[in-house]
Amino acid sequence: MPMNIGLTYDLRDEYLAAGYSEDETAEFDRPDTIEAIEGALRGLGHTTDRIGNARQLVGRLASGDRWGLVFNICEGLSGPGREAQVPAILDAFDIPYTFADPLVMCVCLDKAMTKLALAGSDVRTPRFLKVECLADTVRADLRYPLFAKPLSEGTGKGISPASIVPTPARLREVCEDLLERYRQPVLVEEFLPGREFTCGLLGAGDDARVLGTLEVILKKGAEQGVYSYHNKEYCESLVEYRFVLPDEDDEVDQAEALALEAWRALGCRDAGRIDIRSDAHNRPNFIEANPLAGLHPNHSDLPMIATAVGLPYMDLIGLIVDSAMQRTSTNMNALSAGVVK
Repeated sequence: MPMNIGLTYDLRDEYLAAGYSEDETAEFDRPDTIEAIEGALRGLGHTTDRIGNARQLVGRLASGDRWGLVFNICEGLSGPGREAQVPAILDAFDIPYTFADPLVMCVCLDKAMTKLALAGSDVRTPRFLKVECLADTVRADLRYPLFAKPLSEGTGKGISPASIVPTPARLREVCEDLLERYRQPVLVEEFLPGREFTCGLLGAGDDARVLGTLEVILKKGAEQGVYSYHNKEYCESLVEYRFVLPDEDDEVDQAEALALEAWRALGCRDAGRIDIRSDAHNRPNFIEANPLAGLHPNHSDLPMIATAVGLPYMDLIGLIVDSAMQRTSTNMNALSAGVVK
């Protein structure tokens, strides 16, 4: 059924014009991403309304504007709940939206909290330490080499070859740098030297399924050993994204099973990605969840996975909308039956 769909997003150009740095705005969207999503929604028969960021959403709601659905890709600018801001605002006004709820957004943004949330599942993940100050580094009862990165960033921010830490002395140096630069805790994990995968997923709960998987292969000239910010920023020339099939590769099959279990355990929904890396014994391990995955039709991993499996971009956007509206329909039916109050 055609709807009026609002679009919430953080436009990178607006923040750069306001004086924010390239690093601070790395996760925000380009104009052509918004244009692609809007074009797909209109191609599906919907009308669209560009809302903008969380503050702009608040202004629109205060003026009385409402939508049948909000297609939300807001990353938020600051704070541990930045990705949860728009979902929380929309929940307060009973307006349905795409992707995860505020709780899931908060948990998945905090990489240590994500691991703790998975502790009751069978999802394998490397042992870790959350470093909030330099004194915490002496508690690192982990097997070296280690891997250090900011606790609550994406797009490879803060990740470089220096993230691979060979000694306790070097751990202190790397953590000192990251704490100073990003003003947030550092996640320190036992380093995984094996293959790296990103698995695309669709749907929620029992209806969730793996869309497909790309193996991340670093080319000559890339920063080796790490899927770093630099490698991601220049991925067209530095990274090969190889589509891999579970029925042809047991390690891929294990990775996809792990990704689906993590997706369901965390309560992610509609569409997104789970990142996986294998240990020295070729066993896939959970790295992190992406409940708000990038949606640039050519540059982002999830649309690239869709393309690899023969799913057109418009159909991917349509499946995301359908998943969100199915959830809304289920809630309305429960209300009508007196199940939900």
